[in-house]
Amino acid sequence: MDTFAGRFDGAWEWWSAAVEEAQEGRWVRNALERQVLADITAATNALHGGRTAPLTEDSWHVRIGRIANWAGVLRLAARAGGWELRPVAGRSPAHPAGMAELLSGIYAVGEQGEQWMKQFLSGGGTPPEGEIARAEGFLVGPGSVEDLQLFFYD
Repeated sequence: MDTFAGRFDGAWEWWSAAVEEAQEGRWVRNALERQVLADITAATNALHGGRTAPLTEDSWHVRIGRIANWAGVLRLAARAGGWELRPVAGRSPAHPAGMAELLSGIYAVGEQGEQWMKQFLSGGGTPPEGEIARAEGFLVGPGSVEDLQLFFYD
């Protein structure tokens, strides 16, 4: 189940579980978690100029790179806070969900971007347009991870 569809479905499930825990008051972010999320936001500025996904005006290299960049940022964030990134495809998030589950869900999409970039740079072609568009929509634009701060009430 380690396909794009599995990763993408798992990403939404894990992301949603963490957001729900926060909105229901079962996970209240501490100062470190708030700062790490602010740093993630700063480090992953999509530079889309307010355009919404899919960002088809951009080159494949830019589109795939924008997605792949999330993986490195999430690895650094997890290390900074001591959270373990776990595979999400075909797995349910722990309950109560918190920062590790949130980061793992987002990381799954970024890690997919890294795989696409490796394939692209080695001459293996581009990933399916629909998959890139779904990943972009998950990461940038209204209601996406880019708007993550809006989902927290603490």
